[in-house]
Amino acid sequence: MGRILAIDFGEKRTGIAVTDELQIIASGLTTVKTPELLSFLKEYTEKENVELIVVGQPKRLNNEFSDVEQVIVTYIEKIRASFPNLPIERVDERFTSKIAFQSMIDGGVKKKQRRNKELLDEVSATVILQSYLYSK
Repeated sequence: MGRILAIDFGEKRTGIAVTDELQIIASGLTTVKTPELLSFLKEYTEKENVELIVVGQPKRLNNEFSDVEQVIVTYIEKIRASFPNLPIERVDERFTSKIAFQSMIDGGVKKKQRRNKELLDEVSATVILQSYLYSK
């Protein structure tokens, strides 16, 4: 089995989380600047066996897509072109930022650290990945 990698895409920064090789536990990996995402993915997939990429799908409460969805779809096409044999699945990411922020509070992360948006993006990617794992 390979790892599952999750992406919480943002126009400036992108949070990334991965599973262990048995696909049991989701863990935050890092946050990268979005323009550097493809090169990060290439480097990571050369070192690790990645079986699937899961990308968050931002929706509003009325089930319509957020404005950033078209940017994400365009970027997914770039990922598919670079990794044609790597499947990509989408996961509804409604409330992931709120869940991630609350998880940081519950986990005892200090207020100053909770202001770190990079950490929030990484935890959000972990929430997306955990949601995917629960659904399977």
